[in-house]
Amino acid sequence: MNGQPPLTLLLSGEAATRRLGEDLALSLSIGDCVALSGDLGAGKSTLARALIRAIADDEQLEVPSPTFTLVQLYDLHLPVAHFDLYRLGDAHELDELGFDEALSQGVCLVEWPDKAGDLLPTERISITFAYGTDDRRVTIAAPPAKLARIARVLAIRTFLADHGLADATRRHLTGDASSRAYEHVYTAGGARLVLMDAPASPKAAVLKDGRSYAEIVHLARDVYPFVAIDKTLRERGFAAPAIIHADCDQGILLLEDFGSGSVLDAAGQPIPERYRASVACLAALHATDFPRDISLADGHIHHIADFDPEAMKTEAELLLDWHLPWRRGSPATNQERAEFLSIWDGLIAQLSAADTTLLLRDFHSPNIIWRDAAEGLQKVGLIDFQDAMIGPPAYDLASIIQDARVTIGPDLAATLMADYLRLRRAQGDFDEAAFLKSFAIMAAQRSCKLSGIWVRLMTRDGKPGYMKHMPRTLGYLSAAFEHEALSPLRDWCAKVGITTTESA
Repeated sequence: MNGQPPLTLLLSGEAATRRLGEDLALSLSIGDCVALSGDLGAGKSTLARALIRAIADDEQLEVPSPTFTLVQLYDLHLPVAHFDLYRLGDAHELDELGFDEALSQGVCLVEWPDKAGDLLPTERISITFAYGTDDRRVTIAAPPAKLARIARVLAIRTFLADHGLADATRRHLTGDASSRAYEHVYTAGGARLVLMDAPASPKAAVLKDGRSYAEIVHLARDVYPFVAIDKTLRERGFAAPAIIHADCDQGILLLEDFGSGSVLDAAGQPIPERYRASVACLAALHATDFPRDISLADGHIHHIADFDPEAMKTEAELLLDWHLPWRRGSPATNQERAEFLSIWDGLIAQLSAADTTLLLRDFHSPNIIWRDAAEGLQKVGLIDFQDAMIGPPAYDLASIIQDARVTIGPDLAATLMADYLRLRRAQGDFDEAAFLKSFAIMAAQRSCKLSGIWVRLMTRDGKPGYMKHMPRTLGYLSAAFEHEALSPLRDWCAKVGITTTESA
């Protein structure tokens, strides 16, 4: 198809074919066409049925053969159109079946693809079944990026097999704004675990001084930081998931499952007592000493980076590079950029005397698992802390009081702030006025960063769903502007046309 060597697998029986279908379900995304070829009874329908049930996460889902209807549609979180073209009279009838529309919205599985002539996409995944003596030989050919996705899910299956979980059931859990993805893994004994799929990040484009954005702002490029921070949190009594098995070189971690408890209710609104418990956990974390260098069992040493001025300013610049051009249709001028960066130099300088502690960096609702059966600090399950740094503790408090994914009303925000200040005062020497200034600066810095990230995810990464958070983010920025220290940034935003009360 493209010079990329195909993958060849030997499947010993129907169970292995079903397992391959379930694994392939984890590799697919919108726009994938999967062409299934092979003789009658070779396993095409078995694989397609297992794949559809895995995406639906319903092993009992009725998946009839589309031999007579030609196409069967499944409205799932990843929509699937299952085509059987054996009875197709003419290749051009494919248009009448809605193939192009189905492919634009989800995944198309196509049995007997040769009946479509040359009308199927050239950039497809071709899976060919052939009988062996005691098994089925399956050949998978695809463009390099698609084949790499498939190879990755098969490598994870090998990882599970190496740890005695060859027959474990895998289901998609979630992805995030990064390249990480998560699965639920169900063991034969009925236990549910979480698998983190986090391959090492390739070297990204240089932003400045020979370094990428990720290097400047200290984003984790492999799983070692997660393993190290997890270890040190657990040693100090905080609820981070136990790491059951790990292959750090491949970026695969099998983790304890904290469940699906949330700090939000069924309607997606904050549950005040759970937010208050989370803030209490944060105050305890900010009173805890953490090492700068963490040694792991394999000899690796992870150094926790500082949230230094360059990192703070580079993140804030996302407002200049992405949000401002989207908002007004033109990029920042050289003068506007110089003014913005000068303002941030002044704001960051005011943080020089602030206390520093471990920052989890994204301490907000998606990364807090509520553990109702646990006690004390263990109720607040912590995840997604691989980018942790050492910096002003106000940053993490801003992350939850100005939760990027859910609106925190003024009454709850005031309660959370009062709780935190009371707990920090009880811990000893605490400069409340200095902290409140630090909070306003960190809240504004985070809002500038997020307002740019939402646009970047939409325009560069094809993820427009995050734009729904823009009005909330701008509202939080407006709240930060209420502190007198932020008046220069507030005035600059007004001058360049960034109105924090606008909707996205």
